[in-house]
Amino acid sequence: MVRQIIAEATDCDFKVALETKKPKSWLKSVSAFANGIGGILIFGVADNKEIVGLENIKGDAEKISRLIKERITPLPQFVLTPIMEQGKNLLVLSVAAGRTTPYYYKADGITEAYIRIGNETVVTPDYILNELILKGTNRSFDALVSDISKEEYSFTLLEATYRERTGIQFAAKDYVSFGLADKNGLLTNAGKLLADQHIVFNSRIFCTRWNGTEKGSIFDDALDDKEYEGNLIYLLQSGCDFVRNNSKVRFVKEARYRIDKPDYAERAVTEAIVNALIHRDYIVLGSEIHIDMYDDRIEIQSPGGMFEGMPVQECDIEAIGSVRRNPVIADLFHRMKYMERRGSGLKKILSETEKLPGYTPGLRPEFFSTSSDFRVILKNVNFNLHTCTAQDRAQDERIANLLGFCSEARTRQEMQEFIGITSREHFRKTILKPLLESGKIKMTLPNKPNSKNQKYIKA
Repeated sequence: MVRQIIAEATDCDFKVALETKKPKSWLKSVSAFANGIGGILIFGVADNKEIVGLENIKGDAEKISRLIKERITPLPQFVLTPIMEQGKNLLVLSVAAGRTTPYYYKADGITEAYIRIGNETVVTPDYILNELILKGTNRSFDALVSDISKEEYSFTLLEATYRERTGIQFAAKDYVSFGLADKNGLLTNAGKLLADQHIVFNSRIFCTRWNGTEKGSIFDDALDDKEYEGNLIYLLQSGCDFVRNNSKVRFVKEARYRIDKPDYAERAVTEAIVNALIHRDYIVLGSEIHIDMYDDRIEIQSPGGMFEGMPVQECDIEAIGSVRRNPVIADLFHRMKYMERRGSGLKKILSETEKLPGYTPGLRPEFFSTSSDFRVILKNVNFNLHTCTAQDRAQDERIANLLGFCSEARTRQEMQEFIGITSREHFRKTILKPLLESGKIKMTLPNKPNSKNQKYIKA
């Protein structure tokens, strides 16, 4: 019976006996379960799962019920069930996930809320506590109204993108109806995140292309790194461009045609970055989304774990529900056809990757989450340690050295001689033009691209 309860529980703790002199030892688990996805406490079982039993099961049940009512506020939903195991009496305390979060332990002169991290119960960090408060009052961060007037900022990118992707003009009234501003003309947090100007400090993406399969020093081991901040649409476009510029599309020749073999499915990359922007926790101060590219994979990490439910790695992706941390932003991105409403983003990442030439089950994307972050791992379907990597690394190192050389403004001739290419046309097509288009270098005289005084410098 106990094994069945453990198997079915989302989270489980054991107490060898009921502690009444220091009930905080188990009441904090009640707080954590109510603040999370629920859980079960089994009294009469040791930590090693040895069945010990309780001597006074009726009296213990009354004390458990009384202490929860006295010391946990607001009162969570719970059920006490007596069971018999190996001829010994046990008590099973089932605590439901709460709707009026946060649930506090309030006694001994302290008021603390708890959450579960792994198998541990810990005091809730401030940023998670703030999110629990919003959740308990049925509000979201992106819907909160700020003290910033809409008239002080511009929304050119939002309006142009909306028109391009929907064919509909973004009307003045839409700012209120879409939840970007209130009737008094004050921006919501969603509106602040979609202004052309950088209003929300945490609205940032850090992108790095590492040399190899592990992180190193940004100065020595990064082939490319960019920091983007501001409007969410700009961040999405910039993040996708960074991945595209640092990926390769190989091809296989057949009798009458060729098959393109991109490293990653473009739609899967877009879905992963959209997921990071929409579902991230913007309350976490000093945080940002990270896109780390390696030879064999991309890792996209965003602040904030699963908004509701167990860690994503313990979920069935096919059956996972859609619970949105930022529903206002999610609704607008759905209108612009960046995402679907029914929560199929993770499934789309899987299905688009499976379509790639060369895909095998070992290249299936992976998803991980903790209480503080969410991570998507996309694997390079063209990565082959024994064949292509050495050549690719040599080219990447060559470009990295050239970019270092261009820390100072250089002429085309100086760049060409440094990298050792004799053909001017070959250098222009394969090196100079791609570097300019990807934004890795820029012209010192952009308005006079053909000037004899033109030089190039690392962006």
